[in-house]
This record gives sequence, C-alpha cells and structure tokens, in this order.
Amino acid sequence: MADTIERVVPRPDTVETDNAAAVSTDDQHGRRPVSTPKVRVRAADLEPYIGLKYLSRLFKLMAVVLILLLVSEIITGLVASGLEALPTLLGEVSRLVVFAGLLWGSGDLAILLIDMGHDLRATRILIGRQLAHTMDEHHGQIDPGMSRPVGE
Repeated sequence: MADTIERVVPRPDTVETDNAAAVSTDDQHGRRPVSTPKVRVRAADLEPYIGLKYLSRLFKLMAVVLILLLVSEIITGLVASGLEALPTLLGEVSRLVVFAGLLWGSGDLAILLIDMGHDLRATRILIGRQLAHTMDEHHGQIDPGMSRPVGE
C-alpha cells in the first residue's frame, strides 16, 4: 500500500513471546511503534472533517447574530414605541429565540457527526487490525495442498 503512513498506537506494557517471557518494547510514553504493514493506518483514515467543522461554526455564528439582532430589535422597539411595542416584541422574541436555538442545535449535530465519523474510522482500523491478526494466526494452521486446516 503506497498510501499508508506509520503511526504509533497504544499497546500493553509487555508482549508475550514463545518462551512465555515478557519482553518490553515500549518507548518512554508507553507506546510501541507499529512495524508491520498490516497494522498501518491509511492516510484516508486520518483526514479531518474540515467541512463539518466550518458548518458547525457557521450555524453557531448565525445563532449568535440572530440573538444580537433580537437584542437590537428589542432596544429599537422600546425606544421608538415604548411599552406599546411589547405584544409585537414578544412574538418576535419567541420566533427568533426558537430559530437561534435550532441553528445552535444544528451546529451541535454537525459536531456529533464529526465524533461519529471518528468512531467509525477507529472501528474500521480496529477491524482491519483484527482481521490481519486473525489471518496471521490461521495462516500457519492451513495445509497449502489441501486448503483446509490441518487435523480435519
């Protein structure tokens, strides 16, 4: 794979060898460098969700602008008409607050989608590593001439 990059992943402190002696291969941070190509992480799995971050910021900025617009509308209405503007302002306040809340919630949903994407990518990486590990374990148990496990 030409598009793989080397990553350092968290691992247990020790690795069991064939003679059951524990051999430490960790660095000073408690991580072991990945050395085999089967456990490398593709660059596509590490790309950030830039568009969703900008969308979230846009929605939240629009919500803040609406709240500022609401405050200015209340001040303008009270200065221009006094207490006579209260019934009209209450309708406008409720409408703008609900709309600003929906925009802010949409921004939070975009952040949730980013988190879900990170979880999905981590799951893909984990399943790929588990598959590679399982294939390595079972590869030694298959008789090449018979294409089935030895002992059956």
